[in-house]
Amino acid sequence: MNMHKSAGLVLSALMVAVSMGVQAQGQGAVEVEAFDQYYVPDSSRDLGNHGALLGGSLGYYLTDDVALGLSYGEYHDMRGETSGKNIKGSLSALNATYNFGTPGVGLRPYLLAGVAHQSIGQDARGGRDRSTFVDIGAGLKYYFTENLFAGAGVTGMHNLDAGDSEYMAGLSVGANFGGAGKKIEEPAPAAPVACTDADNDGVCDDLDKCPGTEANVTVDADGCPAAAEAVRVELDVKFDFDKAAVKQESYSEIKTVADFMNQYPQTTTTVEGHTDSVGSDAYNQQLSQRRADAVRQVMVDQYGVAAERVSAVGEGESQPVADNATAEGRALNRRVEASVEAQAK
Repeated sequence: MNMHKSAGLVLSALMVAVSMGVQAQGQGAVEVEAFDQYYVPDSSRDLGNHGALLGGSLGYYLTDDVALGLSYGEYHDMRGETSGKNIKGSLSALNATYNFGTPGVGLRPYLLAGVAHQSIGQDARGGRDRSTFVDIGAGLKYYFTENLFAGAGVTGMHNLDAGDSEYMAGLSVGANFGGAGKKIEEPAPAAPVACTDADNDGVCDDLDKCPGTEANVTVDADGCPAAAEAVRVELDVKFDFDKAAVKQESYSEIKTVADFMNQYPQTTTTVEGHTDSVGSDAYNQQLSQRRADAVRQVMVDQYGVAAERVSAVGEGESQPVADNATAEGRALNRRVEASVEAQAK
């Protein structure tokens, strides 16, 4: 078995994932995989022993669960049944794969189906035998990170030309990248209606009952100095199960808090991320931190709040606000919270 070639394919896949370093899984992801398959030919063929198929594959996720992939491998360590000569060959395949479970760190079983073309040497005569196969298989992948995984599986192969059946079983390692959702663009705000405001207090002159207000004085709706009072805004953003992407409908609520902080530049806040109780404590801690970081990034990058004024902390599943025994309660617990208070003048 050519172990040097197999190791090279594995190293290449790992280097691709490390160099990308981005959110990997989900619709639009590209998957690179290196495999080592134990090949068992039908007993009617003139192949004296089992062999190994070493190769790689490239796939594209049409949805979060369905991927379409091309693979190519070459046979090694195969001998003719009569002559004992070294048998060479290759196998190309096009497969559709359905992955069960939720994208992310952890175990994802899969089923596959497709077609393959085999070109392989023969024992008793020259030339190559070329056959078309229908493939059906199943296996497991374990994602160590968003990018890197290892897998094991079995594939049954039915030869449409000869009518016999064969199978392969083996291991693989791989990486995927490029599956992050597109950045949500907030619609541009409508242009304000122009009006005359001589004292620049934000109230048009035709409505201003206190013209000539001094600069930096907070006024009421009539343009008159407002009595000092404590003002406060709160943030409560919900998330889908096992997701850290901010939903489009949450942007307006985040913008309200960001606008408030921009109005009162002395304010600071801590964005707190939370999860439901599904999953391990360690994973939920990481997920809650990612949710808090995502909301903080929107406040800073989208709405201009200075980065040093917003901190983010993940609380994991430790602070539920509802019963985790029900789906409704778990939905309420998948959240990010924050509050900001200022003294209006």
